[in-house]
Amino acid sequence: MRGGPGAMRAVTGRSRQDAGRSRIGPWAMRAVTGRCRSNCGAVPERFRGDARRSRRDARRSQGGSGTMRGGPEAVRGGPGPVPGRSRVRPYSGGGGGSRGGAAAMDLHILEHRVRVLSLARRGLWLYTHPLLKLLFLPQRCRCKFFSLTETPEDYTVMLDEEGFKELPPSEFMQVADSTWLVLSVVSNGREPPGCQATGVTKIARSVIAPLAEHHVSVLMLSTYQTDFILVRERDLPVVIHTLAGEFDIYKEESGECVPVTCDDVSNGFLKPKPAASPTLHPVQSPQTRFCVLTVAPDTLPAIATMLIDVLFYSHSSPPWESATSSQDLDSITFFSFSLIEGYISIVMDAETQKRFPSDLLLTSSTGELWRMVRIGGQPLGFDECGIVAQIAEPLAAADISAYYISTFNFDHALVPEEGIAEVIQLLQQRQESSR
Repeated sequence: MRGGPGAMRAVTGRSRQDAGRSRIGPWAMRAVTGRCRSNCGAVPERFRGDARRSRRDARRSQGGSGTMRGGPEAVRGGPGPVPGRSRVRPYSGGGGGSRGGAAAMDLHILEHRVRVLSLARRGLWLYTHPLLKLLFLPQRCRCKFFSLTETPEDYTVMLDEEGFKELPPSEFMQVADSTWLVLSVVSNGREPPGCQATGVTKIARSVIAPLAEHHVSVLMLSTYQTDFILVRERDLPVVIHTLAGEFDIYKEESGECVPVTCDDVSNGFLKPKPAASPTLHPVQSPQTRFCVLTVAPDTLPAIATMLIDVLFYSHSSPPWESATSSQDLDSITFFSFSLIEGYISIVMDAETQKRFPSDLLLTSSTGELWRMVRIGGQPLGFDECGIVAQIAEPLAAADISAYYISTFNFDHALVPEEGIAEVIQLLQQRQESSR
């Protein structure tokens, strides 16, 4: 996870090895985890069974208006309306529940075993066919977890093992060494009275911070529906030992959720090494405005041609020519598409959204647009702790919501457009105080 406690030092560059990558620190934030889930249907459906519960009960329903976390009244709309977040203050308790008491949140270890990779822009031609298959025909390859994010540097792909089989190895593909497991925090209906904030607002202190303290590598993937936390498979014993005191932990096996205890993984638990000192990385804020939205799966074919055009053919320069250093702060190329267990999430800039049929884009009625805070002056790699903490603490203190998307080279936080000036000021103050 790219965060950690204390003061931060200047970045010195990072290797791409996976060991010790820690993305969010103990101060962790509403920027990554501070979105309030009080929106209608914003939290996963409560469990109603006994120890073994079906995944259908464990995951939220997406059908119908008002079920998205984007807002209490999800609507199909044009360029204006976009998902919004309610601004209730984070739960000061900050956890799934007090130790020794009933946990208010459950932690689920999903079945997906995910690979994280980078596709070079100049090699996109080699992967267009399998990517189209993953985008529009996942049933052909049994892929249930797929995310594709275009940045100026490359295309970051997060996908499960079935999807990974579709991508041929080549010089254009870099693959992170580790296999990653997917965690999801869900409400079980035992929140204490007066606890307004739910879900990811609590993850900051109850999940992200403890894992950072135990030097567990974490990637974040925010979607329209929820937030996913990715941890290395080999770190699972540490994850369970670290979080068992705050959560009831379940592992999905053959579609059912089976309780997990520390005893189940005691043989693989090693005392964690002390976390490295957190690092201060530069941030940028391009002028581009973004939308976060979804579409109903049955309407995906209706926008397929436009998606293909936007992802593969709408570049100002040929994709084989690097655009890494050519873009300034006025604009940035960023497009993210996720198809995870049948649920679609899309992040695109507001101008690109105008190219799509407005009646097919499911948004919320709040009308929010989002601005980006891009973290890292050079590729971040997978080793360093403390990266996200530079925006975590000030945004958490200011109660500013954000989506968070990790990519192979850089991190990206999306904050409400009306709050970007405050965010930049807070981050500048953080940098000055750390010198």
